[in-house]
Amino acid sequence: MKMTLPKINRLQSAKEWVKTYSGKHIVKSYSKQYGVDKLCAVKELRLIGVDITQEYETQLKQSIKAFKKQKQIRKNTKEQELNSISELDSDDNFAFIAGYTSGGFPYGITHEEMEELNTKEKD
Repeated sequence: MKMTLPKINRLQSAKEWVKTYSGKHIVKSYSKQYGVDKLCAVKELRLIGVDITQEYETQLKQSIKAFKKQKQIRKNTKEQELNSISELDSDDNFAFIAGYTSGGFPYGITHEEMEELNTKEKD
């Protein structure tokens, strides 16, 4: 992850960067170059004189809102799946018992493995 410069330094650097920029997606490129989100990029590009339309900013905000909504839906779905799993068999060793061997021993996901899965999902 890039360490972001203080705003004043970014703006000074960006004035020179814009002069040499030749791509098609200046907001995205600025965002990556300076390690800021796209809305911040729009504001800062405007401060140094780059013309970014209000329509583009509105579309960007709608896109971000839709992405957050989709992310929340995925999170809720995963939580529901985990809740349904937790209603299944478990014991002191296993958070989820998938079944039993022919000898009657349980097998499945241990509490430690479930903890790792939950930690990975949060990342």
